[in-house]
Amino acid sequence: MLRGGTGAHVAGALLIGIAAAGYVLPPADPATPTPTVPTATATAPTTTAPTSSVPAAADLDDPAKKDVAMQLVSAAENSSLDWRAQFSYLEDIGDGRGYTAGIIGFCSGTGDMLALVQAYAKARPGNVLAGYLPALRAVNGTASHEGLDPDFPRDWRAAAADPVFRAVQEAERDRIYFNRSVRDGRNDGVRALGQFAYYDAAVMHGYAGLRQIRSRALARATPPAQGGDERIWLDAFLDERVAEMRKEDAHSDTSRVDTAQRVFLDNGNVDLHTPLVFAVYGMRFRIG
Repeated sequence: MLRGGTGAHVAGALLIGIAAAGYVLPPADPATPTPTVPTATATAPTTTAPTSSVPAAADLDDPAKKDVAMQLVSAAENSSLDWRAQFSYLEDIGDGRGYTAGIIGFCSGTGDMLALVQAYAKARPGNVLAGYLPALRAVNGTASHEGLDPDFPRDWRAAAADPVFRAVQEAERDRIYFNRSVRDGRNDGVRALGQFAYYDAAVMHGYAGLRQIRSRALARATPPAQGGDERIWLDAFLDERVAEMRKEDAHSDTSRVDTAQRVFLDNGNVDLHTPLVFAVYGMRFRIG
């Protein structure tokens, strides 16, 4: 996903329909077991710590947190918090990556749109986009629309009315970008905000680009999992993210970091608790 700038659970009936079509959504991470608290006895009195009224912080793949993440990306990508309205989105934003489309900005020039349409053809053989697979293979790695114009935008929007195509978009988003980013954030010991910073970097620069940004940040700071301070590490990561964005004119507006992610970090909101008030490209948003 590489564009200038999102899931929620799919309804049970939709999942059944997809399974029947042969498309399998990625499995969810296993739930973390709740630790057992020993009970004090009369012969061995203990001091019981007070129970905290603050709920345990959730990672970004918690359904509520994930929906927040999708809204944050949609604000930056589509100037709207309504990420579910973006399944039909498609345009060429002039960034050299061809058409950008869907809830995460799948691009005809970067391979993820090709992977998406291949997955859709497997889930729904003979669908309206399947005939474009040869053209998508040919333009991969370029900004060309050859073989896609003039009807691909119209047919993309038609496909977006299909619940199977919408589910495949979510599954490919998770497979290529979201799941890897959250995993890497956990491995580095960062909480929901840091996991989102990784994910948003992958959305714009690709997963390989995220890894390159992280590698440069390692020269300046240490992740919490290696004994570093989370705030210092995320500051370094965001600095490198901004530097990467400024390499391209299409991504030179860094407000999605400066007046959103950096604001959350400066406020100490590393768990990405709502409400979130932020601005992107001069537009103000509120989540929660």
